[in-house]
Amino acid sequence: MGRSNSSRSIRRRRARTVGRGIKAGLAPGTMVFVGERKCERARLDILDYNAEQLSEAKDVDLNQCFEQALADNSVTWINVNGIHDLALIESLGQHFGLHPMTLEDLVNTTQRPKVEEFDHYLLVVMKMMEFERSSASISIEHISLIVGQNVVLSFLEDEGDVFDSVRERIRKGKGRIRHLSADYLAYALMDTVVDHYFRAIEQIGDRIEEIDDKILEDPSPNDIQDIHYLKRDVLSLRKAAWPCRELISAIEKGASPVLSASTRVYWRDLYDHSIQVIDMVETYRDILGGMHDTYLSSLSNRMNEVMKTLTIISSIFIPLTFIAGVYGMNFENMPELRWRLGYHGALAVMFTIGVGLLIYFRRRRWL
Repeated sequence: MGRSNSSRSIRRRRARTVGRGIKAGLAPGTMVFVGERKCERARLDILDYNAEQLSEAKDVDLNQCFEQALADNSVTWINVNGIHDLALIESLGQHFGLHPMTLEDLVNTTQRPKVEEFDHYLLVVMKMMEFERSSASISIEHISLIVGQNVVLSFLEDEGDVFDSVRERIRKGKGRIRHLSADYLAYALMDTVVDHYFRAIEQIGDRIEEIDDKILEDPSPNDIQDIHYLKRDVLSLRKAAWPCRELISAIEKGASPVLSASTRVYWRDLYDHSIQVIDMVETYRDILGGMHDTYLSSLSNRMNEVMKTLTIISSIFIPLTFIAGVYGMNFENMPELRWRLGYHGALAVMFTIGVGLLIYFRRRRWL
């Protein structure tokens, strides 16, 4: 089924990138928010835990955030919702000793996914994706992680994220997350992001099957628009997945002091997941490339069927029209003009010719 006009209008709208031109000529490390503001104000949420205890606070102030992150016997996860607040980001950077170039990357939503190692922390930049059924499209959000010895800072554009499953594991103490260090928490967050790549790809695959079946049965002009939108979504996934493979490989092979040897195996597993994502993206990219040709072929076959039917009808009526034209001239000396059964005879001849042509076309398998 083709999607509604309202859904198409939603998908035609592209996010307006704000601030890109302002950066021109500024010194490296200058903080300029590049992107679209998606929430009214920035908010800080904290999860602090170890194997025995857990504390959680939402919408806290900076002082409480700094005090919570001082404990050495626990892992602190600070989630920042809204990276448009440059003063807040700068205060966090000063407290945790973040490099100015890191702060610049945190507020630049157009930054390509990457990983950078510093003396006491690791910077990871990724793209978080979810498939929105309302508009049948993929929503993309910029996400950055700062991984320290006992702290992880996550920076998001908006309040919504895909980390509810990780929070639930921490609250209920499921798995190893409460017993391992901050780098395992970073792995869990990145693994969740990659898992949602799989979900987005699966939704795209279902949509591709629907459109493919419709193209073969009843192609319409709306199908070519749907194919174009899916191509754009797959391209967005590809842009996010390819650098993701590189950054995970760099983390797995890196020698950052914030990464423990016990988590190496998990990074290798995450690298395998990223390879699977890329393989699926490339497969669907090839399928979409062929669907355009399939659409044109279906239209051509449908037109050929229509033209064949019209040609057969025309072929049948051409001799009948000829007979009717001859006997419709009404010349006075036409020999058959005075026949009593001339009208019925002419109809019988025309009927016989029409049936004969139908039988001939069917024997030739033209019908």
